[in-house]
Amino acid sequence: MRPREWTPELHYIRSRVEERAGVRFNSALLNYYQSGKSKVGLHSDDEPELGNNPVIASVSLGCVRKFRMHCKYPEDDQFRDSPKTVHFSLANGSLLIMGGETQRYWKHEVPREARIKETRINLTFRRILS
Repeated sequence: MRPREWTPELHYIRSRVEERAGVRFNSALLNYYQSGKSKVGLHSDDEPELGNNPVIASVSLGCVRKFRMHCKYPEDDQFRDSPKTVHFSLANGSLLIMGGETQRYWKHEVPREARIKETRINLTFRRILS
């Protein structure tokens, strides 16, 4: 998992994402989903090198996949009247921007979907602090 140089295509996608997110990104992670058997487990992008309240921008390419968010603190009064799980579909070409306190209060995942046979690529843009 060595870093690679930005390709012209990635430069272009990053610049479009930065316009929408209002943030400059210096890192991109590519996840390849061979089929619905591929998944990313429940997690938060809350590593110290991302700083407080990081903005995470996720571009989906390929087949439609489910995306789930689970509240980390469902018993907390501030979430009493809120849904504890939120789910929606990420379509080809979609951009999901998670900002503010999302990583502090929510975990997210792309669950397995055995019936899906098509591939998907996800590009996740972040700003890593030095």
